[in-house]
Amino acid sequence: MESESLDIALLGKEYRVACKPDEREGLLEAVAFLDGKLRELGARTGVSGEKLALMTALNITHEYLSSQRSGGFDLPALKRRIGLMSARLDGVLAQQDRLF
Repeated sequence: MESESLDIALLGKEYRVACKPDEREGLLEAVAFLDGKLRELGARTGVSGEKLALMTALNITHEYLSSQRSGGFDLPALKRRIGLMSARLDGVLAQQDRLF
C-alpha cells in the first residue's frame, strides 16, 4: 500500500509526515494525544522545545510500561464485552417497549 503525505500540527507547528491510508485515523488520534500531553506538561512545568518533547516522551513511555507491567488490557476483548452489553441492553429495551 502506498504512503501518502499528511499534514499535522504539534504545539501549533506544522509537520508533514508519511502514512498509509489505512493508518491515517490512528495517526491523527496519536497526534491529538501527543499534542494534548505536550500542552499539559508545558503549562505545568513552563519548559518548552526539545526538553518538553523529551520529558513528554519519557512520561508517555513510563505510563505505557506501567500499564504493561500491571497487565494492561485486551482491547479486542473489551470491544467484545461492550458489544455483548450493547446487545443485552437492546434486548431489554425491546422488551420494555412491548410493555407500553
